[in-house]
Amino acid sequence: MQTSKALQQRQSVRAFLKKEVEEKIITAILAAASHAPSGANIQPWQVAVVSGETKMKLQEKIEQSFRSGKRGSADYQYYPKEWDNPYKLRRIHCGQQMYDTLKIARRDKQRRLDQWAANYRSFDAPVMLLFFMDRMMETGSYLDYGMFLQSIMLAALDHDLATCTQASLADYPEIIKNTLGYPQESILLCGMALGYEDKEALINSYRTPREEVSSFTRFFR
Repeated sequence: MQTSKALQQRQSVRAFLKKEVEEKIITAILAAASHAPSGANIQPWQVAVVSGETKMKLQEKIEQSFRSGKRGSADYQYYPKEWDNPYKLRRIHCGQQMYDTLKIARRDKQRRLDQWAANYRSFDAPVMLLFFMDRMMETGSYLDYGMFLQSIMLAALDHDLATCTQASLADYPEIIKNTLGYPQESILLCGMALGYEDKEALINSYRTPREEVSSFTRFFR
């Protein structure tokens, strides 16, 4: 597959088939992604591949905390504390697309809550990937990690696998680190759902729009 086609084909998938992903395939994806560039070749990524009983136990703990109203505290600030346009509007439209597709009304708080809780199960994908980094690393390593994550998502397409990166899983670093045995001083950046797409699922039928190149690019000659 051409790289440009893969970039356009990749999308955030939120419903998966109940089909296991072989460990050798996950290893092949991570091996390919490990060639992503990083400053001074420091390769800051640390990956936890969570499935089976461990995934069930972990997601149950997180979802229970979420539904009880106990919000965790992420290791870093992902989104701005105050939103301005055009970012505010894009964020609103992104969420509205999903709720409109699922026909979940704004007043239907229970269905909205249930849909958000699915984040903490990695949308019931068979595999939950979690990404950690040593606390000593600085902003440059976040850039490195972004390239690594994109590489995983593109490499997954070679195996007919779908993904969804999840900042939401970084909301509960203490639960995740305690369950998996990672040091509390490490940074949990995000998670990622990995599995085979359920192409019949309504939630996978919409695509978020992208801005035209002319709206974010200036050419200097």
